[in-house]
Amino acid sequence: MMILAILIGALLSVVLLMAAIREFLAVGAARRRAVSGAEGFGGDDRPATVLQDADQQLRHTRLGRWLEDELDLAGIDRSPLLVVVSGSAVALVATYVLWTFFAPLLAVFGLLAGVAAVRWYLRRGQLRRREAFVAQLPELARVLANASYAGLSLPTAIGIAGDELSEPAHTELTRVATRLKFGAPLSSALAGLQARVGTRETSVLISTLVVASRSGGSMVKALRTIADTLEQRKETRREVQTTLAQSVATAYMIAGVGVVSLLLINAFKPGTVQQMTTTPIGQAALIVSAVLFVIGFVAIRRMTRIIA
Repeated sequence: MMILAILIGALLSVVLLMAAIREFLAVGAARRRAVSGAEGFGGDDRPATVLQDADQQLRHTRLGRWLEDELDLAGIDRSPLLVVVSGSAVALVATYVLWTFFAPLLAVFGLLAGVAAVRWYLRRGQLRRREAFVAQLPELARVLANASYAGLSLPTAIGIAGDELSEPAHTELTRVATRLKFGAPLSSALAGLQARVGTRETSVLISTLVVASRSGGSMVKALRTIADTLEQRKETRREVQTTLAQSVATAYMIAGVGVVSLLLINAFKPGTVQQMTTTPIGQAALIVSAVLFVIGFVAIRRMTRIIA
């Protein structure tokens, strides 16, 4: 019971630390905005706090640039430094848990847990943003069709759609409209959108726009047909996700069964897991069981995955 209380206290401390860092950064940013507003454009643009300075230094590294790009794709307004600190905190807690409850040899997987947590956070945000954009595609196609029917050019219609639609379509279409204003070809500007979103629905809409802009034709009729098709596809996708929800939950339960089993074994006979990690037979058993659990998890996720 005491160990559980210590673990809960450690987790709460990490959460409070993250909240304090976020609040500290917010206060520093507000103070810098106030100073810039008072001094005009001649004020000092250097970071007002040590944390902001560290964040700027991190953004100049390869890791910082990668994190910044991934956060931008996920639509997450967080600093790369906060993500790194959060991942480090998860790694420390996981290392402590594995060292205390299982075996010192397994503590190395705590470091991998921090990296996995960061990647899961980024991929989850990107998947949500991608799904939100796909859900807006029928409305986007209708806006473009109405603008084209009114006699507006396609770049102008894309700019109007970016102003009318909410996030994430607002940001993505505004980027496309900005590139078109600076003279980028339509195919190049839309290719950037496809690279950021990367779904079949988006590819179909982009291909229709590019072909219609090059060869002409009834763009209004094509866009309205695509809007109806995307609406039906969205409803079908929602029904499939609801049907496969139980199977997806089963995949995560399989991953949890392995950890819970080790906890129960170590609870019934303390030191069992540590003894397994120090003997060849125990190490082989752990490796084989881990591989089987991973194969089961990946197989279920592959079978229940909806291809975008």
